[in-house]
Amino acid sequence: MHPAVLLVVSYLLGGIPFDFVAGRVTRGIDLRQHGSGNLGATNVYRTLGGKVAVVVLLLDGLKGALPVLLFPHWTSAPRPELWAIAYGVAAILGHTKSPYLGWQGGGKGVATAAGVFFALAWLPMLAALAVFLLAVLLSGYVSLGSLLASVTLPAVIAFTGGLRTPVFAVAVLVAAFVFWTHRANIGRLRRGEESRFGRKAAT
Repeated sequence: MHPAVLLVVSYLLGGIPFDFVAGRVTRGIDLRQHGSGNLGATNVYRTLGGKVAVVVLLLDGLKGALPVLLFPHWTSAPRPELWAIAYGVAAILGHTKSPYLGWQGGGKGVATAAGVFFALAWLPMLAALAVFLLAVLLSGYVSLGSLLASVTLPAVIAFTGGLRTPVFAVAVLVAAFVFWTHRANIGRLRRGEESRFGRKAAT
């Protein structure tokens, strides 16, 4: 199969809005009109509960990991490691600009990016996950954990693999993207207005 076709498939797979579907299936609601209004695992947890949030989180991660793991084997294109990165990036972009929601934001892309990097560089991603969990445990802010994890990932990749690897470059770009998608959260953190994890939204 031509890699360009697989790029499109990666984008379409990444664009599946599992959080939106979860709201419709479990409670018949549009999640964008409840809680924070964001399509993401945190708002799923606050609005739909922990069990649904875990399922959505895993599915969002899988739609990032599967193109990276599987699609390079479905084509004979040279440099499959670079195509694997490209498929992962396409999945992340699909998640944040879902074609099934009119190319509106489908979320901030953290879970899907985590799935991509677990497939690309699982050890640095484990370190980033540890930082995320520690930050959320100590502060209660999921957004802060996501921001710190996004910085940790390229730092660990640079330490273990060097600054010149394609994975490091993509990790830096993804970190910048995470900061951009969290710019409203950063403002709320600075003002002390950010909601802490575990506080469910009123519906």
